[in-house]
Amino acid sequence: MSNDTTASTTSLGTVTDCPEIQVPHVVFLAIGVLSLAENLLVVLAVACNRKLHSPMYLFICNLAVFNTLSSLSTIWETIMLAVSSAGHLDPRGASERRLDDVMDALLCTSFLGSFCSFLAIAADRYATIFRALRYHVIVTGRRVAATLAVIWALCGTGGVLMVTYFHNTTVMVSFITLFLAALFLILLLYGHMFLLARKHAQNIATLPGRGGVAGGHTWRHGWRNMRAALTLMMLFGVFVACWAPFFLHLLLLVLCPLDPYCECYRSLFQPHLLLVVSHGAIDPAIYAFRSVEIRHAFWRMVLCAASRLLRSCYYGNQQ
Repeated sequence: MSNDTTASTTSLGTVTDCPEIQVPHVVFLAIGVLSLAENLLVVLAVACNRKLHSPMYLFICNLAVFNTLSSLSTIWETIMLAVSSAGHLDPRGASERRLDDVMDALLCTSFLGSFCSFLAIAADRYATIFRALRYHVIVTGRRVAATLAVIWALCGTGGVLMVTYFHNTTVMVSFITLFLAALFLILLLYGHMFLLARKHAQNIATLPGRGGVAGGHTWRHGWRNMRAALTLMMLFGVFVACWAPFFLHLLLLVLCPLDPYCECYRSLFQPHLLLVVSHGAIDPAIYAFRSVEIRHAFWRMVLCAASRLLRSCYYGNQQ
C-alpha cells in the first residue's frame, strides 16, 4: 500500500486523496478456508447428533450453511482475482462477469440468510423462555421446516434482486430501508428478551425454595435461559460489527457516488470485505465457547475421527 497522498481517480471518475487499501489475496483465502471448515463442522455436528435436532440448533445449522455460502463465494472470488492478476483471465469477459454476479448473489444471499436466521433463533428463544408451557405447541416440526423454506426462498430471491438491480437507486433504497427497519425490530426483540431473562433469573435467585430439588432445577433452567439470551446477543453483536461497515459502503455508494469524502470511506472496501468474511469464522468459535452441547459434539467428532485413523493405521501395519 502506498503511503503518498497524491490525488487519485476512482472507477467512478471521482478525484480523491485517499488511495484504496489493498488486502493480500492470501489473507482472504486463508480466512475463507478456515470459515468453510468451521461451518462445515457445525453442520456435521448438528446433522450427526440427534440431541442437537431441536429447533434452535436447526436454525444455528441453517446460519452455518449461509456462512458456508459466504466462505465458498470468498474462496472462489479470491482465486478468480489471483488468476486475473496473473494475466490468465479477462475480468471484463462476458462469462467472467456472469460468474462474478453469481458469486455476488451468493454473498448477498448469505447476508440476508444470516439476518433471517438470527431473527428465527431470537423468536425460538423468546418462545422457549417466555412461552415455555406452550413451546411445543407453538414451535412444531412443520413450522420449523416451513420457516426454513421461506427463509431460503426469500433470501435467494432477494440476493438475486440485489445484484440484478444494484444500480437502480429506488430498489437499493427500498432494500436499505427494509434492512434498517428489520434491524431495529430485531434489536428491540433481543434487548427485550435479554432484560426479561435477566429479571427472570434474578427473581428465581431470590425464591425461598431455591435450595430444594425443584428450586435448584428451576434456578438452573433460568440460568440456562439467561446464558442462551446472552449468547444470542453476542452472536448478533458480532454480525452487526462485521457487516455494518460493508453495508455503510453500499449505502454511501447509493447516496453519494461522486462525493470525495464518501470515496475516502469507500477506499476501505477490502478491509470491510475482510470483516464480512471473518464473520463466518467467528460464529463457530462462539458456538464452541458458549454451547456445551456443540462443544461436546465437536470433541466426539474429533475423537471418532482420530480413533478411526488409528485403527486404519494399526490394521494397515498388521497387513
